[in-house]
Amino acid sequence: MRSAVVACFGDAYAQIDTELRPATRPEFGHLQSNLPLRLAGPLGLAPREIGARLLEALDIGGLGSVELAGAGFLNVTWSPEHLADAVRELLADRHLSVPAPETPQRVVVDYSSPNVAKQMHVGHLRSTVIGDALARVLTYAGHEVVRQNHLGDWGTQFGMLVEELLGEDIRDPDAVGALDMSELLALYQRAKARFDDDPGFADAARRRVVELQSGDPTTLALWQALVDASMTEFDATYSRLGVLLTDDDFDGESRYNDRLPGIVADLQTLGALTESDGAQVAYADGFTGRDGAPLPLIVRKADGGFGYAATDLATIRHRVDDLAVDRAVYVVDHRQSQHFEMVFAVARAVGWLPGSVEVQHIGFGTVLGPDGRPFKTRSGETVTLTTLLDDAEAAVAERYDNPEVVRAVANAAVKYADLSNHLARDYVFDLGRMSATTGETGPYLQYAHARVCNVLAKGGQTTGQIIGKTYAVGTLHHPAEQRLALALTGFAPVVAKVADTLEPHHLTAYLYGLATALTAFYETCPVLRSEGEVRQTRLALCEATRQVMSAGLGLLGIEAPERM
Repeated sequence: MRSAVVACFGDAYAQIDTELRPATRPEFGHLQSNLPLRLAGPLGLAPREIGARLLEALDIGGLGSVELAGAGFLNVTWSPEHLADAVRELLADRHLSVPAPETPQRVVVDYSSPNVAKQMHVGHLRSTVIGDALARVLTYAGHEVVRQNHLGDWGTQFGMLVEELLGEDIRDPDAVGALDMSELLALYQRAKARFDDDPGFADAARRRVVELQSGDPTTLALWQALVDASMTEFDATYSRLGVLLTDDDFDGESRYNDRLPGIVADLQTLGALTESDGAQVAYADGFTGRDGAPLPLIVRKADGGFGYAATDLATIRHRVDDLAVDRAVYVVDHRQSQHFEMVFAVARAVGWLPGSVEVQHIGFGTVLGPDGRPFKTRSGETVTLTTLLDDAEAAVAERYDNPEVVRAVANAAVKYADLSNHLARDYVFDLGRMSATTGETGPYLQYAHARVCNVLAKGGQTTGQIIGKTYAVGTLHHPAEQRLALALTGFAPVVAKVADTLEPHHLTAYLYGLATALTAFYETCPVLRSEGEVRQTRLALCEATRQVMSAGLGLLGIEAPERM
């Protein structure tokens, strides 16, 4: 349709979004566009005149028909043969008709980022779940993905923790490495209390940071043990959530410690730093405070320590120079938006971030409790991720006997609720709604997948067969067959859209629409009671739907059980 627009109205409209959407009612065909209405203003023509011109220029061959309707809508109806061909092609392609990109990218996805010796909490949920889904989609879309978990494993708190260990005469790294997260948390709480109340201890902790940075063997060994113990806990959480992060993906802040003096020196050489109250700061064009004064990005603090900006600039240089990425995606709380914008601007200004490398901060909203406020425990503490997952499993445990199914359904409830919301929006963590097997929920999609698996099993087919060799897709006579086939054709476009926009809610909405089309198909098109070519065709539609549902849920990090 875009080529018809160009043919009629020129190259100025070559990039216009035709906004072909599934028609809301059967009489409007399969797809509908309001393009003539949107072009009326810019062109100064009546919508129906625009639509008539487009109809003359459109050529979809024998694939179907296009008609002009109403005030200026273009309705597209695909032929049953074209829809059947699309299902055949999907079944014959292990990649479900998702094409390889013309120019594959090397993409780093920075997500999760917990802190050593601290429990992961509800604040880590969105970064972890969103980042995992984006990494999966980008990989499926044909890009090379580098996962990086920017672990908080450096800084003042580690001087405090090591000093506490030594004060308690705990010097064996193996003993420290064996601590579980509750013990690590208790250690942190004791150290923090002493740091706040005992000036002598606070001074010793600061000196210990210097020893850590200078590579003192005792300090370094205990620090590494704390990291190892924490990583064991993080790995367990990722495994429980089904998140594809491994030890090889950990990219701790400590990696960049030796590079920070060079970052400052290079910025000084480039004339990009200014002294402000003893600190070394950079100013990015266009960033001002409430008073209108330029907003400083602190690279080195007045006490000689390094700010987060120094580490983030070092990280950019590593990803551009060493990893040679084409795109860097940061899945971090939206409250860090201005910080990242300033870091990116400074990196661009000094040439460390070339125009050929795209950087994106994927900010996200807050998880809210039933009271509409940030999710907290009754005592006002932050909810740990372990507690949240325990509660989710408890909410679904009454319906299922199999512990593996309980975990899969609980994860689906949590992940789908998170990913189905627009990233920038806050959402309420309501386990009753999230875990329901009806409505727009993860468990409902899992149930739809299990249901279609059951139909295939009763039809004498084992899921996972090469259905293109088992079923012949005949003519799609029934409107519900056609609607389901049309829904199946939407998988490849939505994968491409999420890979481009990095907005997972488009995929969740697509899968819910597919499940809805599947339900309508079940209700009006008997599968197992049909015969001959009709039976084979309907079984093929079921298998195609199973494959797309399984793949789509997998891209969200959600398991697709065959039985529930």
